[in-house]
Amino acid sequence: MGLTPRAGVGLAGTVRIFRVEAAGASAGGLSTVMGVHKMNSKPVECDVLVVGSGVAGLAAAIKAAKQGLSVVVAEKEPYLGGTTAISAGWAWVPGNRQGAAQGDTREEAETYLRSLAPETFNAEGVAAFLDTVPEAIEFFEQETDVKFTYPEKAPDYQMDLPGARMSGRAILPQDVDARILGDKRLKMQPYLSSYTVFGYMPQVGPDINEFFHVNQSLKSFAYVARKLLRTWIDAALYRRAVQRTNGNALMTRMVKSALDSGVRLWTSTPVLSLATDDSGAVTGAVLGGEQAGTVRAKLGVVLAAGGFSGSKDLRREYFPHDPHGDNHFTPTVGHGGDAVTLARQVGGFVDDGVHSVGSWAPVTVFRHLNGRQRLFPHLRAIGLPGLIAVDGEGRRFGNEALSYHDFGGRMLAHTAGAPETFGWVIADAKTMHKYGIGYAKPWPMPRGYFYRTGYLVKGDSLADLAAKIGVDAANLAETVGEFNQGAEIGEDPAFGRGSTQYNHFRGDLEHKPNPNLAPLDEGAFYAAKIRMGDLGTFAGLGVNGHSEVITADGAAVPGLFAVGAAAVSVFGGGYPGYGSHIGPALVFGYRAGRDIAARAGVRKDTTA
Repeated sequence: MGLTPRAGVGLAGTVRIFRVEAAGASAGGLSTVMGVHKMNSKPVECDVLVVGSGVAGLAAAIKAAKQGLSVVVAEKEPYLGGTTAISAGWAWVPGNRQGAAQGDTREEAETYLRSLAPETFNAEGVAAFLDTVPEAIEFFEQETDVKFTYPEKAPDYQMDLPGARMSGRAILPQDVDARILGDKRLKMQPYLSSYTVFGYMPQVGPDINEFFHVNQSLKSFAYVARKLLRTWIDAALYRRAVQRTNGNALMTRMVKSALDSGVRLWTSTPVLSLATDDSGAVTGAVLGGEQAGTVRAKLGVVLAAGGFSGSKDLRREYFPHDPHGDNHFTPTVGHGGDAVTLARQVGGFVDDGVHSVGSWAPVTVFRHLNGRQRLFPHLRAIGLPGLIAVDGEGRRFGNEALSYHDFGGRMLAHTAGAPETFGWVIADAKTMHKYGIGYAKPWPMPRGYFYRTGYLVKGDSLADLAAKIGVDAANLAETVGEFNQGAEIGEDPAFGRGSTQYNHFRGDLEHKPNPNLAPLDEGAFYAAKIRMGDLGTFAGLGVNGHSEVITADGAAVPGLFAVGAAAVSVFGGGYPGYGSHIGPALVFGYRAGRDIAARAGVRKDTTA
């Protein structure tokens, strides 16, 4: 890959346009640079150009627009919302009004974050984050269409660490009717289909618990039936369910707020290159796709295009477990490393000095009946009673009720140096009947589809299952036997599963004596293969306290900012709780929009 400076015209002064010449790059990303584009005859002018339409990008765009700036958002995908729109939508924001009312203190939050990743604790960044949370959340709730729910329980992921709390830090978006967007509602990123239940996306908490008990309770059955019936009627009438939940609800509300604030939202419009003036300041960009042309951004460009887990080249560079680019599978949207590629043109660098370079999430890789690859992220289900995970030898390797990130970390450590990172989730007949295994739904759903797509494997006995999935039968039998002994009395001597309140939250709270433990003792037996995936990267562009992209020697690149997964994790690669990507993205996106406006000396708020 080479960077070729080319003279450009149409922007003030002498402008250098950096083009990325990358033969064979992935379709839809920066590979389109060298294609033929119908360019705008005259550059589009704005104050701020935002690259990416996820939560970080729209937070920056909305705040900047509310302060009187003109903003363009360029999204390379055909849909708005990015990975946020397929996520659970939670935001980890200690210092919000619920936490303050419950007595959560700044000192406790700092203690917890320092304990998570002590070697990479970013004191300056954490201070900026905690300083801004109350201001940012109040802004979105009071001055935009964004509305949050404050759950009674949302435990931090590491409840055994000092400063952890059961609630008051993680909040989630309220559901919304997508018709608030009018004819633009179909421009929203659809749900990840493998994570829906017949088109409906359950929310973590009481909602999803009703789905877990649909075949065990008339009350739950009626609840689920109402949700599904509404979803199907809406889909028939409006082409897509109009009641949006989770991250899709958050992004629907943010898109509405952006449109109401005058933000121009362009889809199918990749940013191909950055433009700089003689001083090296970033002054705009060249765009391709539907809005091909040049944009002059008078106050700067905000990179909010996500991380780089979708880039084979960057994974080979930064993911030790994926040296060939074929041992990792991401369900994220648009995380192709565009922000890294663009920033490197002007001196930016990837800061990988973090506790974990990615936020890990084990996934099952399977095929739709039409042959298209599908992914199911195992974000909760492995912690349910009667499920265990084993390695390629048939041995357990960690506490399955840890967060998906921490369990993924155990999986990576356990398989370090192996040619393939994988394991198997195992269940017996009663567990399969009661809960299923992730995407493979429980009774009364027929299972033929899950077998045909390669998601699920069935064995009449443990030995039969071991033979079919290629693990040692004696090891698997011994592992299940040892697990069952403790599970009978609600204990896991090997890995302490079910020993924290967070573990319990990931289990079945109605199951006794331990919400996470039940023996596997009733044939047949079932398995789903898990591989390594992610929800984004924690390594990212180096930035300073103002979210300005910096060079390796710490100098700011004038006019260039990075927020969200495009920037290095403010938590030093630690994963504190529900919404550990969205919380900082929301806050630092807000800060970027606020600070750009403040530097320009514009009025505080157009609504004032």
